[in-house]
Amino acid sequence: MTTTVLVADDQAMVRRGFRLILDAEPGLRVVAEAADGAEAVRLAREHRPDVVLMDIRMPVVDGLRATRLLAGSDLPEPPRVVVVTSYDMDENVHAALRAGACGFLLKDAGPALLVEAVRAAALGDALISPSVTTRLLARFADRGEDREPRPPLTRRESEVARAVARGRTNAEIAGDLVISLPTVKSHLMAVQRKLGVRNRTEVAIWAWRTGLVR
Repeated sequence: MTTTVLVADDQAMVRRGFRLILDAEPGLRVVAEAADGAEAVRLAREHRPDVVLMDIRMPVVDGLRATRLLAGSDLPEPPRVVVVTSYDMDENVHAALRAGACGFLLKDAGPALLVEAVRAAALGDALISPSVTTRLLARFADRGEDREPRPPLTRRESEVARAVARGRTNAEIAGDLVISLPTVKSHLMAVQRKLGVRNRTEVAIWAWRTGLVR
């Protein structure tokens, strides 16, 4: 199956470059380009792409607000948003993940990581630029355990949450725990529902913040 992508960036050169990279990959196809956040939301609702690559700093509507509009939309299957930016700042990472993004990538990460981020998002996984991942998780870990009580996860749900926080994909979790891929997805959906979060990235943040993973 082909994974469809919408590229949202206010720089035409960036959009063109991303299109050339992605369209050259088997199974990936850019179906639309947007120069601002408002256009990104409109085109996403029109074309229903699987993945949206979203810049943060754009005119009319910025990328974070556009991400919130898409991730929290009433579409039956909202697109998965990967924020792609030039600014390697923790506040951008936190804001993007809180807005509902499932990944965070720097524009200088290179073609291979861009393609990997799109494929991961399409599979329901998340990818954060390696240059910020360690720092991000360390900051959550340093805050100590959350004072709020943990929801009653089952033993298997806790194992899946720990694996997600360690960056394991669904397929890897299935192999590690010797369970089927649909079972992993079922446990992960249960965890997200109990935590009240929208994606596996937020599950990972919760696991580090509460001390489930150290």
